[in-house]
Amino acid sequence: MKRTGSLVFAVLVGAAVTLSGCSSSDSGGGDGGGQAKGKIGVILPDTKSSVRWESKDRPALEAAFKAAGVPYTIQNAEGSADTMATIADGMIADGVTVLAIVNLDSDSGAAIQQKAASQGVKTIDYDRLTLGGGADVYISFDNTKVGQLQGQGLVDCLGGKPANVVFLNGSPTDNNATLFTSGAHSAVDKTPSIKVVGEQAVPDWDNDKAVTIFEQMYTAADGKIDGVYAANDGLAGSVISILEKNKRAGQVPVTGQDATVEGLQNVLAGTQCVTVYKSAKEEADALAKAAIALVKGETVSTDATSRDDKGNRDVPSVLLIPKAITKDNVDVVFKDGGQSKDEVCTGQFAAICTAAGL
Repeated sequence: MKRTGSLVFAVLVGAAVTLSGCSSSDSGGGDGGGQAKGKIGVILPDTKSSVRWESKDRPALEAAFKAAGVPYTIQNAEGSADTMATIADGMIADGVTVLAIVNLDSDSGAAIQQKAASQGVKTIDYDRLTLGGGADVYISFDNTKVGQLQGQGLVDCLGGKPANVVFLNGSPTDNNATLFTSGAHSAVDKTPSIKVVGEQAVPDWDNDKAVTIFEQMYTAADGKIDGVYAANDGLAGSVISILEKNKRAGQVPVTGQDATVEGLQNVLAGTQCVTVYKSAKEEADALAKAAIALVKGETVSTDATSRDDKGNRDVPSVLLIPKAITKDNVDVVFKDGGQSKDEVCTGQFAAICTAAGL
């Protein structure tokens, strides 16, 4: 049975163009058989909201495209919707036949997809659905499930004790953030012992802004905060910095997401109670398969649909399953290649990893 999700944010995967200030790569593909008649473009969103885009997604996509022998180009919009639009224009002019984007907002993403469609270019939303867009397929994780894992992780870490918690949500322009929050609330709100005493979104997933926002929330609550839903590991790090300042780090459970090196170290140290692992390799492989199928004129195999209410349509989707990571199963990330044990278990964390049996 197909699953149905509600999606709003777009993913942009675009073709090659060299622009000053943009991180890019361009390749004619490998020597493998079954050469496709076309070119794949991927546009990643930024280098600030998460380290995953350049450190995990890019290399995984490059490996998949090279193995398939498909020409491709990958660039990064560096957080600018205008830059993303310029890159997309260049990719379309350069002859990409499939364009994948991780949108920065739905309106700019939809404009890119509309222009691509007018030129006969197929489009893919990667990681974020573009509301009102025209993507042929959407590749992501089940983002409501991500939030449910975060929320349940916070509930479990609080251990049934009466608790005041606050929500530090992701960017209001990212539909994924909306889905994460909704999923987290579904777990937290049904727990009678927990009271939500504050909630605020962090513009553009900016970790520096998160520090200020959480400190203001902490002050407004007179420090009476017993748990924090932080939408990803970067925001969790911002929260932990304020808790450390107030000598409460490790006493107040904090959630996260992405299983970054910092996030895993915080989980192992006990200053973060849970992160959520979304395998970049698995997601990139799913994107590569979809893009390669479209380049070859084949049907993309999907397992779900995602509702775009703004566009009044159901988008064929591949929604992957995330995993909750606590101190007890950090090795899941190592075994999948999501992070290196050597990177995580270094310096002061070497002894902590040893004590955790890693």
